[in-house]
Amino acid sequence: MLFLMFRLGQDRYLLDARQVEMVLPLLTVKALPAAPVGVVGAINYRGAPVPLIDLSLLALGRAAAPLLSTRIILVRYPVGAGEHALLGLIAERAIETVERDPADFVATGVEAGMPPYLGPVASDDKGLIQRIRAEALLSPAIREILFQQPATHS
Repeated sequence: MLFLMFRLGQDRYLLDARQVEMVLPLLTVKALPAAPVGVVGAINYRGAPVPLIDLSLLALGRAAAPLLSTRIILVRYPVGAGEHALLGLIAERAIETVERDPADFVATGVEAGMPPYLGPVASDDKGLIQRIRAEALLSPAIREILFQQPATHS
């Protein structure tokens, strides 16, 4: 199975490549005043606004470093039965893909109290690498704010 690897601080994380729509360089971000923690704004992608989450801010409490290897990962985020919307994720050092067997990943043993987006881990010669559950990145309240369905008028 193919994964996109990135870093949060010194730790390595993986996203299932099947969820990734596109990987973009850092773009100009439209700030969203009073946005929930981790939501840094929106970008214009092919003429449509895409909400943007800073994974470093969400997980570590600090903004992602503006490195050449810091990217915006557009993921297909589930918003309803069989429906997806794009969600942008700012991630540091998002420049590598890796192949791993899903059976390589095991529970950490300390799941209680961890954010729901942190998945199982696998090991290699560089240490542990952890899967991220993109579909669990947003709380129901934030999901509702970012992906409101427009009201229909009769």
